Amino acid sequence: MSMRKIYRKIARENGVSVKEVKEDMQAAITAAYQNPPKDGGVTAAYQRQVPRKGEIPTPDELIRYMAGKVRESV
Repeated sequence: MSMRKIYRKIARENGVSVKEVKEDMQAAITAAYQNPPKDGGVTAAYQRQVPRKGEIPTPDELIRYMAGKVRESV
């Protein structure tokens, strides 16, 4: 499934626009990267594994990474 279709499906299921889906996802990702839990750096170590162009991954970058991890585990 293409990223475009994923966003459309999520937007349709939640009665919002694709733009709102992307903005909300980015806000959640940003919050997670800027305020990691106090778990001794475990979360930060996992976050560093996500390939990204900037300091914080985009929704596309995170979804692609996570989809690859799911495929590996099957």
